Amino acid sequence: MLNINANRTVREIALEIPEATRVFEKLRIDYCCGGSTPLKDACLSAGIEVERLAEMLADATPTTAEEATTPDFQKASMIELMMYILDKHHVYTKSEMVRLESLLEKVLAAHAENHPELARVRQLFQALCDDLKPHMFKEEQILFPYIVELERSKLRKGPRPFAPFGTVNNPIRMMLVEHDNAGELLRELRRATSDYSVPADGCLSFKTLYEAFEAFERDLHQHIHLENNILFPRAVELEVNG
Repeated sequence: MLNINANRTVREIALEIPEATRVFEKLRIDYCCGGSTPLKDACLSAGIEVERLAEMLADATPTTAEEATTPDFQKASMIELMMYILDKHHVYTKSEMVRLESLLEKVLAAHAENHPELARVRQLFQALCDDLKPHMFKEEQILFPYIVELERSKLRKGPRPFAPFGTVNNPIRMMLVEHDNAGELLRELRRATSDYSVPADGCLSFKTLYEAFEAFERDLHQHIHLENNILFPRAVELEVNG
């Protein structure tokens, strides 16, 4: 069993033990937007002893070839990290939003009469998509390009790039707020679907939809974790200290 200080934050554990994010997902411990929560408080909310969590973390090992070859984000450059976020998370999020919107309409057409909660599900998912689309656009077109130039200027030992937004703190602050909003919509979506429980009369499309929603949630949590807890703090530190 790992010796874990219960006063450390969830974020600190997630950064030190990358496999911890899978354990946190299973226990529904928020490690992205709620990463500043002390571990003891997170465990209390999740209804698990810190000692039991430590055992689960000690047993956590990569279960797929993809997980086993995941980059060490603490050692990667910010440019490498951003490319990973763009190639893995942004591409996935965009393609899944299109697929899930279509699948949700199919399920609504077949089950809306017997399952009025689906109207709320559609409302929440549409709100989430409406938030994520401009959010990712701003990252791709404004924030990430600036961070690229910021890191390159350090490598060249040149002057810091011009920031049209004053300081990188300003767009990052906006991104953090939008991440919090996305996190809340995910929580509401989970509540509206009763933890993605497929009803007894649910068809294969219904089952596929709810499984895809849960996978979408996991991916977005990891996506936000990489930005909130690794990329953004490093960008702020680099801008301040060079």
